[in-house]
Amino acid sequence: MRMATRSAILGVDRSLSGKAWQWRGGNMQIEGDIDALGNDIATQLLLSRGVAREDLDRHRQPSLREFLPDPSQFQDMDRAAERIADAVLSQETITVYGDYDVDGATSAALLIRLLRMLGHDARHYIPDRLLEGYGPSGEALLMLGEDGSSLIITVDCGAMAHEALGMAHDAGIDVIVVDHHKCSPDLPRTYALVNPNRLDENDLAAGHGHLAAVGVAFILAVAVVRTLRERDYFAGRKEPSLMALLDLVALGTVADVAAIHGLNRAFVAQGLKVMGKRANTGMAALIDASRLKAAPKCSDLGFALGPRINAGGRVGEATLGVRLLTTEDAEEACAIAAQLSQLNEERRAIEAAVQEEAEAQLAAQHNRSVVCVAGSGWHPGVIGIVAGRIKEKTGKPSLVIALDAQTGQGKGSGRSITGVDLGAAIINAREAGMLVAGGGHAMAAGLTVESDRVDEFAEWLDENLARAVARASAEQVMLLDLSVAPGGLTPELVETLDSAGPYGVGWPGPRVAVGPVHVVKADVVGNDHLRIIAAGQDGRSFKAIAFRAAQSTMGQSILHGARGRRLWLAGRVKLDDWGARPAAELHLEDAAWAD
Repeated sequence: MRMATRSAILGVDRSLSGKAWQWRGGNMQIEGDIDALGNDIATQLLLSRGVAREDLDRHRQPSLREFLPDPSQFQDMDRAAERIADAVLSQETITVYGDYDVDGATSAALLIRLLRMLGHDARHYIPDRLLEGYGPSGEALLMLGEDGSSLIITVDCGAMAHEALGMAHDAGIDVIVVDHHKCSPDLPRTYALVNPNRLDENDLAAGHGHLAAVGVAFILAVAVVRTLRERDYFAGRKEPSLMALLDLVALGTVADVAAIHGLNRAFVAQGLKVMGKRANTGMAALIDASRLKAAPKCSDLGFALGPRINAGGRVGEATLGVRLLTTEDAEEACAIAAQLSQLNEERRAIEAAVQEEAEAQLAAQHNRSVVCVAGSGWHPGVIGIVAGRIKEKTGKPSLVIALDAQTGQGKGSGRSITGVDLGAAIINAREAGMLVAGGGHAMAAGLTVESDRVDEFAEWLDENLARAVARASAEQVMLLDLSVAPGGLTPELVETLDSAGPYGVGWPGPRVAVGPVHVVKADVVGNDHLRIIAAGQDGRSFKAIAFRAAQSTMGQSILHGARGRRLWLAGRVKLDDWGARPAAELHLEDAAWAD
Protein backbone atom coordinates (compact mmCIF):
# COMPACT_ATOMS: atom_id res chain seq x y z
CA MET A 1 0.00 0.00 0.00
CA ARG A 2 1.24 3.47 -0.88
CA MET A 3 0.11 6.48 1.13
CA ALA A 4 -0.11 9.93 -0.40
CA THR A 5 2.87 12.19 -1.02
CA ARG A 6 2.76 15.55 -2.77
CA SER A 7 4.91 14.41 -5.73
CA ALA A 8 3.04 11.18 -6.42
CA ILE A 9 0.00 11.67 -8.65
CA LEU A 10 0.27 8.37 -10.56
CA GLY A 11 1.17 10.26 -13.71
CA VAL A 12 -2.40 11.46 -14.26
CA ASP A 13 -2.47 15.03 -15.53
CA ARG A 14 -5.80 14.57 -17.26
CA SER A 15 -8.16 11.72 -16.42
CA LEU A 16 -11.01 10.37 -18.54
CA SER A 17 -13.26 12.98 -16.89
CA GLY A 18 -10.75 15.75 -17.59
CA LYS A 19 -9.32 16.14 -14.10
CA ALA A 20 -5.78 16.19 -12.77
CA TRP A 21 -5.19 13.70 -9.95
CA GLN A 22 -3.57 15.07 -6.83
CA TRP A 23 -3.02 13.79 -3.34
CA ARG A 24 -5.24 15.43 -0.77
CA GLY A 25 -3.54 18.27 1.12
CA GLY A 26 -3.50 19.15 4.81
CA ASN A 27 -1.16 18.96 7.76
CA MET A 28 0.01 15.47 6.86
CA GLN A 29 1.71 16.65 3.70
CA ILE A 30 2.88 19.97 5.05
CA GLU A 31 4.67 18.35 7.99
CA GLY A 32 6.24 15.77 5.71
CA ASP A 33 6.85 12.97 8.20
CA ILE A 34 4.40 10.38 6.93
CA ASP A 35 6.75 7.46 7.55
CA ALA A 36 6.63 8.12 11.30
CA LEU A 37 2.95 7.30 11.30
CA GLY A 38 3.45 3.76 10.09
CA ASN A 39 0.27 2.09 8.89
CA ASP A 40 -2.14 4.12 10.99
CA ILE A 41 -4.29 5.01 8.00
CA ALA A 42 -7.07 6.57 10.08
CA THR A 43 -4.58 8.99 11.64
CA GLN A 44 -3.24 9.92 8.24
CA LEU A 45 -6.76 10.57 6.98
CA LEU A 46 -7.43 12.93 9.88
CA LEU A 47 -4.19 14.78 9.24
CA SER A 48 -4.94 15.05 5.53
CA ARG A 49 -8.22 16.79 6.40
CA GLY A 50 -6.43 19.50 8.33
CA VAL A 51 -6.59 18.13 11.87
CA ALA A 52 -3.62 19.26 13.93
CA ARG A 53 -1.59 16.57 15.66
CA GLU A 54 -2.45 17.89 19.09
CA ASP A 55 -6.15 17.72 18.17
CA LEU A 56 -6.19 14.12 16.90
CA ASP A 57 -7.77 12.55 19.98
CA ARG A 58 -10.72 14.95 19.88
CA HIS A 59 -11.42 14.14 16.23
CA ARG A 60 -10.98 10.36 16.45
CA GLN A 61 -14.13 10.05 18.53
CA PRO A 62 -16.06 13.32 17.97
CA SER A 63 -18.34 14.05 20.93
CA LEU A 64 -20.63 16.89 21.95
CA ARG A 65 -18.57 17.45 25.08
CA GLU A 66 -15.61 18.40 22.89
CA PHE A 67 -17.38 20.32 20.12
CA LEU A 68 -20.58 21.89 21.47
CA PRO A 69 -20.18 25.68 21.92
CA ASP A 70 -21.69 27.80 24.68
CA PRO A 71 -25.15 28.70 23.31
CA SER A 72 -24.79 32.23 24.69
CA GLN A 73 -22.16 32.93 22.05
CA PHE A 74 -24.94 33.24 19.45
CA GLN A 75 -26.88 36.46 18.93
CA ASP A 76 -30.40 36.31 20.40
CA MET A 77 -29.91 32.77 21.73
CA ASP A 78 -30.40 33.69 25.40
CA ARG A 79 -33.34 35.94 24.51
CA ALA A 80 -34.99 33.10 22.58
CA ALA A 81 -34.35 30.60 25.38
CA GLU A 82 -35.80 32.95 28.00
CA ARG A 83 -38.94 33.49 25.92
CA ILE A 84 -39.48 29.78 25.37
CA ALA A 85 -38.90 29.12 29.08
CA ASP A 86 -41.52 31.77 29.90
CA ALA A 87 -43.98 30.05 27.56
CA VAL A 88 -43.34 26.67 29.18
CA LEU A 89 -43.80 28.02 32.69
CA SER A 90 -47.01 29.87 31.83
CA GLN A 91 -48.32 27.10 29.53
CA GLU A 92 -48.73 29.39 26.56
CA THR A 93 -49.77 27.99 23.19
CA ILE A 94 -46.68 27.48 21.05
CA THR A 95 -46.65 26.65 17.34
CA VAL A 96 -43.54 25.41 15.58
CA TYR A 97 -43.57 26.60 11.97
CA GLY A 98 -41.29 24.41 9.85
CA ASP A 99 -40.10 24.14 6.29
CA TYR A 100 -41.33 21.18 4.22
CA ASP A 101 -37.95 19.46 3.66
CA VAL A 102 -36.01 17.07 5.90
CA ASP A 103 -34.15 19.81 7.74
CA GLY A 104 -37.42 21.61 8.43
CA ALA A 105 -39.19 18.42 9.51
CA THR A 106 -36.41 17.29 11.85
CA SER A 107 -36.00 20.79 13.30
CA ALA A 108 -39.72 21.04 14.02
CA ALA A 109 -39.83 17.52 15.43
CA LEU A 110 -36.84 18.25 17.68
CA LEU A 111 -38.47 21.29 19.29
CA ILE A 112 -41.84 19.56 19.61
CA ARG A 113 -40.23 16.56 21.29
CA LEU A 114 -38.18 18.86 23.51
CA LEU A 115 -41.29 20.72 24.66
CA ARG A 116 -43.04 17.39 25.24
CA MET A 117 -40.13 16.33 27.46
CA LEU A 118 -40.66 19.56 29.37
CA GLY A 119 -44.33 18.77 29.94
CA HIS A 120 -45.63 21.11 27.25
CA ASP A 121 -47.50 20.19 24.06
CA ALA A 122 -46.77 22.32 21.03
CA ARG A 123 -48.60 22.60 17.74
CA HIS A 124 -46.94 22.43 14.34
CA TYR A 125 -47.56 24.16 11.03
CA ILE A 126 -45.88 23.13 7.77
CA PRO A 127 -46.78 25.21 4.70
CA ASP A 128 -47.88 23.54 1.48
CA ARG A 129 -45.06 23.82 -1.07
CA LEU A 130 -47.41 24.43 -4.00
CA LEU A 131 -50.04 26.62 -2.36
CA GLU A 132 -47.92 28.68 0.04
CA GLY A 133 -44.36 28.43 -1.23
CA TYR A 134 -41.20 28.61 0.87
CA GLY A 135 -40.99 30.31 4.23
CA PRO A 136 -43.49 31.86 6.61
CA SER A 137 -46.35 33.85 5.11
CA GLY A 138 -47.89 36.79 6.92
CA GLU A 139 -51.37 35.35 6.45
CA ALA A 140 -50.38 32.04 8.08
CA LEU A 141 -48.66 33.75 11.01
CA LEU A 142 -51.68 35.96 11.64
CA MET A 143 -54.00 32.96 11.41
CA LEU A 144 -51.92 31.07 13.98
CA GLY A 145 -52.00 34.10 16.28
CA GLU A 146 -55.76 34.41 15.97
CA ASP A 147 -56.01 30.70 16.77
CA GLY A 148 -54.34 31.28 20.12
CA SER A 149 -50.59 30.92 19.51
CA SER A 150 -48.83 33.63 21.49
CA LEU A 151 -45.40 32.28 20.51
CA ILE A 152 -44.42 30.97 17.06
CA ILE A 153 -41.02 29.42 16.38
CA THR A 154 -40.01 29.19 12.73
CA VAL A 155 -37.38 26.59 11.90
CA ASP A 156 -35.30 26.34 8.71
CA CYS A 157 -37.01 29.45 7.37
CA GLY A 158 -37.65 33.10 8.20
CA ALA A 159 -34.22 34.72 7.92
CA MET A 160 -35.33 36.74 4.88
CA ALA A 161 -39.10 36.91 5.53
CA HIS A 162 -39.19 40.63 6.28
CA GLU A 163 -42.76 41.32 5.17
CA ALA A 164 -44.38 38.28 6.81
CA LEU A 165 -42.57 38.71 10.10
CA GLY A 166 -43.30 42.41 10.07
CA MET A 167 -47.02 41.61 9.84
CA ALA A 168 -46.76 39.27 12.84
CA HIS A 169 -44.77 41.83 14.80
CA ASP A 170 -47.35 44.54 14.15
CA ALA A 171 -50.08 42.16 15.32
CA GLY A 172 -48.28 41.60 18.62
CA ILE A 173 -47.30 37.97 17.93
CA ASP A 174 -43.91 36.91 19.27
CA VAL A 175 -41.94 35.03 16.60
CA ILE A 176 -38.58 33.38 17.18
CA VAL A 177 -36.67 32.53 14.00
CA VAL A 178 -34.30 29.55 14.07
CA ASP A 179 -32.54 29.36 10.72
CA HIS A 180 -29.23 28.83 8.95
CA HIS A 181 -29.80 30.46 5.57
CA LYS A 182 -27.96 33.59 4.50
CA CYS A 183 -29.12 36.85 6.05
CA SER A 184 -29.18 40.36 4.66
CA PRO A 185 -27.71 43.26 6.67
CA ASP A 186 -31.21 44.40 7.65
CA LEU A 187 -32.88 41.72 9.74
CA PRO A 188 -36.65 41.14 9.87
CA ARG A 189 -38.57 42.34 12.91
CA THR A 190 -38.79 39.38 15.25
CA TYR A 191 -38.68 38.67 18.96
CA ALA A 192 -35.40 36.83 18.35
CA LEU A 193 -33.48 35.59 15.32
CA VAL A 194 -31.03 32.76 16.00
CA ASN A 195 -28.84 32.10 12.99
CA PRO A 196 -25.05 31.64 12.88
CA ASN A 197 -25.12 33.25 9.43
CA ARG A 198 -26.24 36.62 10.76
CA LEU A 199 -23.78 39.22 9.51
CA ASP A 200 -23.37 40.62 13.04
CA GLU A 201 -22.31 37.32 14.62
CA ASN A 202 -19.00 37.00 16.48
CA ASP A 203 -16.27 34.79 15.06
CA LEU A 204 -17.06 31.76 17.22
CA ALA A 205 -20.75 31.72 16.30
CA ALA A 206 -20.06 32.52 12.64
CA GLY A 207 -17.70 29.54 12.61
CA HIS A 208 -20.81 27.39 12.98
CA GLY A 209 -22.42 28.73 9.82
CA HIS A 210 -22.20 25.25 8.30
CA LEU A 211 -24.81 23.87 10.71
CA ALA A 212 -28.15 22.75 9.36
CA ALA A 213 -31.18 24.36 10.99
CA VAL A 214 -31.69 21.23 13.09
CA GLY A 215 -28.22 21.73 14.57
CA VAL A 216 -29.09 25.31 15.49
CA ALA A 217 -32.36 24.06 16.99
CA PHE A 218 -30.42 21.57 19.14
CA ILE A 219 -28.19 24.32 20.52
CA LEU A 220 -31.34 26.29 21.31
CA ALA A 221 -32.70 23.22 23.11
CA VAL A 222 -29.54 23.17 25.26
CA ALA A 223 -30.06 26.85 26.06
CA VAL A 224 -33.74 26.33 26.98
CA VAL A 225 -32.97 23.45 29.36
CA ARG A 226 -30.17 25.47 30.94
CA THR A 227 -32.50 28.44 31.43
CA LEU A 228 -35.18 26.28 33.04
CA ARG A 229 -32.56 24.63 35.24
CA GLU A 230 -31.49 28.07 36.48
CA ARG A 231 -35.13 28.76 37.32
CA ASP A 232 -35.35 25.51 39.38
CA TYR A 233 -37.88 24.03 36.96
CA PHE A 234 -36.37 20.59 37.45
CA ALA A 235 -36.51 20.63 41.24
CA GLY A 236 -39.54 18.38 41.13
CA ARG A 237 -39.22 16.73 37.71
CA LYS A 238 -36.66 14.82 35.70
CA GLU A 239 -34.41 16.84 33.45
CA PRO A 240 -34.72 15.66 29.83
CA SER A 241 -31.86 13.85 28.11
CA LEU A 242 -31.15 15.90 25.01
CA MET A 243 -28.92 13.15 23.65
CA ALA A 244 -32.11 11.31 22.72
CA LEU A 245 -32.79 14.00 20.10
CA LEU A 246 -29.53 13.47 18.22
CA ASP A 247 -31.04 10.98 15.76
CA LEU A 248 -33.13 13.88 14.42
CA VAL A 249 -30.06 16.12 14.27
CA ALA A 250 -28.08 13.52 12.34
CA LEU A 251 -30.86 12.93 9.82
CA GLY A 252 -31.47 16.62 9.15
CA THR A 253 -27.77 17.43 8.95
CA VAL A 254 -26.92 14.74 6.41
CA ALA A 255 -30.09 15.10 4.33
CA ASP A 256 -29.57 18.88 4.07
CA VAL A 257 -26.03 18.24 2.78
CA ALA A 258 -24.49 20.28 5.58
CA ALA A 259 -20.71 20.15 5.88
CA ILE A 260 -19.70 17.22 8.08
CA HIS A 261 -16.88 18.80 10.03
CA GLY A 262 -16.48 20.15 13.53
CA LEU A 263 -19.69 20.02 15.54
CA ASN A 264 -21.61 18.38 12.69
CA ARG A 265 -19.26 15.37 12.82
CA ALA A 266 -20.12 14.97 16.49
CA PHE A 267 -23.85 15.40 15.76
CA VAL A 268 -23.81 12.70 13.09
CA ALA A 269 -21.47 10.28 14.86
CA GLN A 270 -23.48 10.37 18.08
CA GLY A 271 -26.83 10.61 16.29
CA LEU A 272 -26.21 7.38 14.41
CA LYS A 273 -25.66 5.63 17.74
CA VAL A 274 -28.99 6.97 19.03
CA MET A 275 -30.72 5.98 15.80
CA GLY A 276 -29.44 2.43 16.16
CA LYS A 277 -31.24 2.14 19.51
CA ARG A 278 -34.60 2.75 17.74
CA ALA A 279 -36.09 4.68 20.67
CA ASN A 280 -37.95 7.11 18.38
CA THR A 281 -41.04 5.22 17.22
CA GLY A 282 -41.37 7.12 13.97
CA MET A 283 -37.68 6.88 13.12
CA ALA A 284 -37.77 3.12 13.70
CA ALA A 285 -40.74 2.80 11.34
CA LEU A 286 -38.91 4.88 8.74
CA ILE A 287 -35.86 2.60 8.98
CA ASP A 288 -38.07 -0.46 8.53
CA ALA A 289 -39.88 1.10 5.55
CA SER A 290 -36.49 1.79 3.97
CA ARG A 291 -35.70 -1.95 4.15
CA LEU A 292 -32.37 -1.42 5.86
CA LYS A 293 -30.90 -4.66 7.11
CA ALA A 294 -28.72 -3.12 9.80
CA ALA A 295 -28.49 0.05 11.87
CA PRO A 296 -28.36 3.04 9.51
CA LYS A 297 -25.03 4.37 8.26
CA CYS A 298 -24.36 7.96 7.29
CA SER A 299 -25.04 7.25 3.61
CA ASP A 300 -28.42 5.71 4.49
CA LEU A 301 -29.58 9.03 5.92
CA GLY A 302 -29.01 10.78 2.62
CA PHE A 303 -30.13 8.06 0.22
CA ALA A 304 -32.82 6.07 2.06
CA LEU A 305 -34.34 7.90 5.03
CA GLY A 306 -34.06 11.51 3.90
CA PRO A 307 -35.75 11.09 0.49
CA ARG A 308 -38.79 9.50 2.12
CA ILE A 309 -39.28 12.43 4.50
CA ASN A 310 -38.71 14.82 1.61
CA ALA A 311 -41.30 13.06 -0.52
CA GLY A 312 -44.08 14.25 1.78
CA GLY A 313 -43.20 17.88 1.23
CA ARG A 314 -42.36 17.47 -2.46
CA VAL A 315 -45.29 15.52 -3.88
CA GLY A 316 -47.56 14.61 -0.96
CA GLU A 317 -48.75 16.02 2.35
CA ALA A 318 -46.23 18.42 3.88
CA THR A 319 -46.98 17.48 7.51
CA LEU A 320 -46.24 13.76 7.14
CA GLY A 321 -42.56 14.05 8.11
CA VAL A 322 -43.21 15.94 11.34
CA ARG A 323 -46.11 13.68 12.26
CA LEU A 324 -43.96 10.58 11.73
CA LEU A 325 -41.00 11.87 13.73
CA THR A 326 -43.13 12.98 16.69
CA THR A 327 -45.67 10.16 17.03
CA GLU A 328 -45.49 7.62 19.85
CA ASP A 329 -48.08 5.35 18.19
CA ALA A 330 -46.36 2.42 16.45
CA GLU A 331 -49.36 1.68 14.23
CA GLU A 332 -49.63 5.29 13.08
CA ALA A 333 -45.87 5.43 12.49
CA CYS A 334 -45.98 2.31 10.33
CA ALA A 335 -48.83 3.73 8.24
CA ILE A 336 -47.13 7.10 7.70
CA ALA A 337 -43.79 5.49 6.84
CA ALA A 338 -45.50 3.28 4.26
CA GLN A 339 -47.26 6.30 2.80
CA LEU A 340 -43.98 8.19 2.54
CA SER A 341 -42.35 5.24 0.78
CA GLN A 342 -45.17 5.21 -1.76
CA LEU A 343 -44.86 8.97 -2.27
CA ASN A 344 -41.12 8.52 -2.75
CA GLU A 345 -41.79 6.11 -5.61
CA GLU A 346 -44.18 8.64 -7.16
CA ARG A 347 -41.54 11.34 -6.72
CA ARG A 348 -39.03 9.25 -8.62
CA ALA A 349 -41.37 8.88 -11.59
CA ILE A 350 -42.15 12.60 -11.66
CA GLU A 351 -38.47 13.43 -11.30
CA ALA A 352 -37.51 11.19 -14.23
CA ALA A 353 -40.03 12.92 -16.52
CA VAL A 354 -38.88 16.41 -15.56
CA GLN A 355 -35.22 15.44 -15.86
CA GLU A 356 -35.74 14.10 -19.38
CA GLU A 357 -37.37 17.35 -20.51
CA ALA A 358 -34.77 19.48 -18.73
CA GLU A 359 -31.84 17.61 -20.25
CA ALA A 360 -33.35 18.11 -23.71
CA GLN A 361 -32.56 21.81 -23.27
CA LEU A 362 -28.89 21.30 -22.42
CA ALA A 363 -27.62 21.46 -26.01
CA ALA A 364 -28.68 25.10 -26.18
CA GLN A 365 -26.86 25.81 -22.90
CA HIS A 366 -23.37 24.61 -23.82
CA ASN A 367 -21.94 28.13 -24.04
CA ARG A 368 -23.30 29.17 -20.66
CA SER A 369 -21.30 29.17 -17.45
CA VAL A 370 -24.50 28.60 -15.48
CA VAL A 371 -27.14 26.19 -16.73
CA CYS A 372 -30.67 27.59 -16.47
CA VAL A 373 -33.55 25.53 -17.85
CA ALA A 374 -37.28 26.16 -17.49
CA GLY A 375 -40.48 24.38 -18.41
CA SER A 376 -44.23 24.63 -17.96
CA GLY A 377 -45.94 21.99 -15.87
CA TRP A 378 -42.78 20.82 -14.15
CA HIS A 379 -43.48 19.76 -10.58
CA PRO A 380 -41.83 22.25 -8.18
CA GLY A 381 -41.26 19.44 -5.71
CA VAL A 382 -38.57 17.75 -7.80
CA ILE A 383 -36.74 20.64 -9.44
CA GLY A 384 -34.06 20.74 -6.75
CA ILE A 385 -33.22 17.08 -7.31
CA VAL A 386 -33.14 17.59 -11.09
CA ALA A 387 -30.91 20.64 -10.66
CA GLY A 388 -28.49 18.47 -8.71
CA ARG A 389 -28.48 15.82 -11.44
CA ILE A 390 -27.80 18.41 -14.14
CA LYS A 391 -25.00 19.93 -12.07
CA GLU A 392 -23.35 16.53 -11.81
CA LYS A 393 -23.79 15.93 -15.54
CA THR A 394 -22.47 19.32 -16.69
CA GLY A 395 -20.07 20.27 -13.91
CA LYS A 396 -21.70 23.72 -13.82
CA PRO A 397 -24.01 25.52 -11.38
CA SER A 398 -27.51 24.59 -12.51
CA LEU A 399 -30.99 26.03 -12.00
CA VAL A 400 -34.27 24.38 -12.89
CA ILE A 401 -37.38 26.58 -13.03
CA ALA A 402 -40.98 25.32 -13.00
CA LEU A 403 -43.23 27.80 -14.83
CA ASP A 404 -46.85 28.27 -13.77
CA ALA A 405 -49.14 29.68 -16.47
CA GLN A 406 -51.79 30.65 -13.93
CA THR A 407 -49.53 32.82 -11.77
CA GLY A 408 -47.20 33.94 -14.53
CA GLN A 409 -44.25 33.09 -12.31
CA GLY A 410 -41.61 30.41 -12.08
CA LYS A 411 -40.37 28.61 -8.98
CA GLY A 412 -36.70 27.73 -9.29
CA SER A 413 -34.17 25.64 -7.43
CA GLY A 414 -30.42 25.64 -7.97
CA ARG A 415 -27.37 23.60 -7.06
CA SER A 416 -23.82 24.88 -7.30
CA ILE A 417 -20.27 23.63 -7.62
CA THR A 418 -17.50 24.10 -5.08
CA GLY A 419 -16.12 27.62 -5.31
CA VAL A 420 -19.26 29.30 -6.65
CA ASP A 421 -21.60 30.87 -4.05
CA LEU A 422 -24.99 30.48 -5.69
CA GLY A 423 -26.98 31.64 -2.66
CA ALA A 424 -25.18 34.99 -2.58
CA ALA A 425 -25.75 35.42 -6.33
CA ILE A 426 -29.48 34.76 -5.95
CA ILE A 427 -29.71 37.30 -3.12
CA ASN A 428 -27.87 39.83 -5.30
CA ALA A 429 -30.23 39.11 -8.19
CA ARG A 430 -33.21 39.72 -5.95
CA GLU A 431 -31.77 42.97 -4.67
CA ALA A 432 -31.08 44.00 -8.29
CA GLY A 433 -34.78 43.56 -9.06
CA MET A 434 -34.38 40.43 -11.18
CA LEU A 435 -36.40 38.20 -8.86
CA VAL A 436 -39.63 38.28 -6.89
CA ALA A 437 -37.94 36.35 -4.07
CA GLY A 438 -34.86 34.27 -3.53
CA GLY A 439 -32.19 33.12 -1.13
CA GLY A 440 -30.17 30.13 0.00
CA HIS A 441 -26.60 29.18 0.79
CA ALA A 442 -23.42 28.60 -1.19
CA MET A 443 -24.33 25.23 -2.66
CA ALA A 444 -28.13 25.50 -2.99
CA ALA A 445 -30.69 28.24 -3.55
CA GLY A 446 -34.35 28.82 -4.33
CA LEU A 447 -36.10 31.63 -6.16
CA THR A 448 -39.30 33.02 -7.62
CA VAL A 449 -39.12 34.87 -10.94
CA GLU A 450 -41.64 36.37 -13.32
CA SER A 451 -41.98 34.02 -16.28
CA ASP A 452 -41.26 36.73 -18.83
CA ARG A 453 -37.96 37.56 -17.10
CA VAL A 454 -36.44 34.07 -17.02
CA ASP A 455 -34.20 34.68 -20.04
CA GLU A 456 -33.10 38.06 -18.69
CA PHE A 457 -32.33 36.49 -15.31
CA ALA A 458 -30.38 33.65 -16.93
CA GLU A 459 -28.25 36.16 -18.86
CA TRP A 460 -27.66 38.22 -15.71
CA LEU A 461 -26.65 35.15 -13.71
CA ASP A 462 -24.36 33.89 -16.45
CA GLU A 463 -22.64 37.25 -16.74
CA ASN A 464 -22.20 37.70 -13.00
CA LEU A 465 -20.92 34.19 -12.26
CA ALA A 466 -18.88 33.47 -15.40
CA ARG A 467 -15.56 34.43 -13.84
CA ALA A 468 -16.19 32.44 -10.63
CA VAL A 469 -17.30 29.38 -12.61
CA ALA A 470 -14.25 29.56 -14.89
CA ARG A 471 -11.95 29.82 -11.90
CA ALA A 472 -13.67 26.94 -10.07
CA SER A 473 -13.68 24.75 -13.20
CA ALA A 474 -9.98 25.37 -13.86
CA GLU A 475 -9.20 24.29 -10.32
CA GLN A 476 -11.16 21.03 -10.51
CA VAL A 477 -9.01 18.11 -9.46
CA MET A 478 -9.57 14.58 -8.26
CA LEU A 479 -8.16 14.38 -4.75
CA LEU A 480 -6.90 10.95 -3.69
CA ASP A 481 -6.08 9.65 -0.24
CA LEU A 482 -4.20 6.45 -1.04
CA SER A 483 -3.52 3.92 -3.76
CA VAL A 484 -3.65 0.15 -3.58
CA ALA A 485 -3.16 -2.85 -5.80
CA PRO A 486 -6.35 -4.88 -6.34
CA GLY A 487 -5.25 -7.26 -3.60
CA GLY A 488 -5.34 -4.38 -1.11
CA LEU A 489 -9.02 -3.76 -1.73
CA THR A 490 -10.32 -5.72 1.27
CA PRO A 491 -13.15 -5.54 3.82
CA GLU A 492 -10.50 -4.71 6.42
CA LEU A 493 -9.50 -1.63 4.40
CA VAL A 494 -13.15 -0.52 4.27
CA GLU A 495 -13.44 -0.92 8.04
CA THR A 496 -10.25 1.07 8.65
CA LEU A 497 -11.33 3.92 6.40
CA ASP A 498 -14.78 4.02 7.98
CA SER A 499 -13.21 4.50 11.40
CA ALA A 500 -12.26 8.08 10.46
CA GLY A 501 -15.88 8.92 9.53
CA PRO A 502 -18.63 9.90 9.41
CA TYR A 503 -18.03 11.43 5.99
CA GLY A 504 -19.92 13.95 3.93
CA VAL A 505 -19.62 17.43 2.48
CA GLY A 506 -16.66 19.18 4.11
CA TRP A 507 -15.29 15.87 5.42
CA PRO A 508 -15.11 13.84 2.21
CA GLY A 509 -14.99 10.09 2.24
CA PRO A 510 -11.54 8.70 1.38
CA ARG A 511 -10.92 8.29 -2.33
CA VAL A 512 -8.75 5.34 -3.31
CA ALA A 513 -6.91 4.70 -6.56
CA VAL A 514 -6.71 1.04 -7.54
CA GLY A 515 -4.42 -0.26 -10.22
CA PRO A 516 -3.04 -0.58 -12.68
CA VAL A 517 -5.81 -2.92 -13.86
CA HIS A 518 -7.25 -4.30 -17.06
CA VAL A 519 -10.98 -4.56 -17.64
CA VAL A 520 -12.23 -8.13 -17.65
CA LYS A 521 -15.84 -7.13 -18.31
CA ALA A 522 -17.76 -3.88 -18.68
CA ASP A 523 -21.49 -3.48 -19.25
CA VAL A 524 -24.44 -1.19 -18.57
CA VAL A 525 -26.92 -2.06 -15.85
CA GLY A 526 -29.98 -0.35 -14.38
CA ASN A 527 -30.43 3.33 -15.10
CA ASP A 528 -27.23 4.17 -17.02
CA HIS A 529 -24.91 2.55 -14.46
CA LEU A 530 -21.52 1.26 -15.63
CA ARG A 531 -20.50 -2.08 -14.08
CA ILE A 532 -16.91 -3.31 -14.33
CA ILE A 533 -14.97 -6.40 -13.36
CA ALA A 534 -11.29 -5.43 -13.19
CA ALA A 535 -8.14 -7.42 -12.43
CA GLY A 536 -4.58 -6.45 -11.63
CA GLN A 537 -1.12 -7.81 -12.11
CA ASP A 538 -1.38 -9.43 -8.69
CA GLY A 539 -4.07 -11.76 -10.06
CA ARG A 540 -6.79 -10.30 -7.85
CA SER A 541 -10.07 -9.05 -9.31
CA PHE A 542 -12.84 -6.85 -7.94
CA LYS A 543 -16.12 -5.25 -8.93
CA ALA A 544 -16.56 -1.53 -9.61
CA ILE A 545 -19.69 0.43 -10.43
CA ALA A 546 -20.08 3.99 -11.68
CA PHE A 547 -23.59 5.29 -11.08
CA ARG A 548 -25.31 7.16 -13.95
CA ALA A 549 -22.03 7.24 -15.84
CA ALA A 550 -22.44 4.86 -18.78
CA GLN A 551 -23.06 7.74 -21.22
CA SER A 552 -20.30 9.94 -19.82
CA THR A 553 -16.95 10.37 -21.53
CA MET A 554 -15.39 8.12 -18.90
CA GLY A 555 -18.07 5.47 -19.32
CA GLN A 556 -17.89 5.40 -23.09
CA SER A 557 -14.07 5.28 -23.02
CA ILE A 558 -14.12 2.23 -20.76
CA LEU A 559 -16.91 0.49 -22.65
CA HIS A 560 -15.37 0.92 -26.08
CA GLY A 561 -11.68 1.68 -25.64
CA ALA A 562 -10.31 -0.32 -22.71
CA ARG A 563 -9.48 -3.55 -24.53
CA GLY A 564 -5.76 -4.22 -24.28
CA ARG A 565 -5.10 -1.16 -22.14
CA ARG A 566 -4.38 -0.71 -18.44
CA LEU A 567 -6.15 1.80 -16.22
CA TRP A 568 -6.12 3.39 -12.83
CA LEU A 569 -9.59 3.42 -11.26
CA ALA A 570 -10.48 5.91 -8.51
CA GLY A 571 -13.44 6.07 -6.16
CA ARG A 572 -14.82 5.16 -2.75
CA VAL A 573 -14.44 1.66 -1.37
CA LYS A 574 -17.60 0.06 -0.01
CA LEU A 575 -18.52 -3.26 1.52
CA ASP A 576 -20.60 -5.61 -0.63
CA ASP A 577 -22.21 -8.03 1.82
CA TRP A 578 -24.81 -9.58 -0.47
CA GLY A 579 -22.79 -12.73 -1.09
CA ALA A 580 -21.77 -15.52 1.24
CA ARG A 581 -18.54 -13.71 2.04
CA PRO A 582 -18.27 -9.89 2.32
CA ALA A 583 -16.10 -8.28 -0.33
CA ALA A 584 -14.84 -4.79 -1.02
CA GLU A 585 -16.03 -3.05 -4.18
CA LEU A 586 -15.21 0.30 -5.74
CA HIS A 587 -17.82 2.98 -6.37
CA LEU A 588 -16.07 4.44 -9.38
CA GLU A 589 -15.79 8.22 -9.81
CA ASP A 590 -12.94 8.59 -12.28
CA ALA A 591 -10.46 6.60 -14.34
CA ALA A 592 -7.21 7.24 -16.19
CA TRP A 593 -5.07 5.33 -18.65
CA ALA A 594 -2.01 3.81 -17.01
CA ASP A 595 -0.06 3.42 -20.25
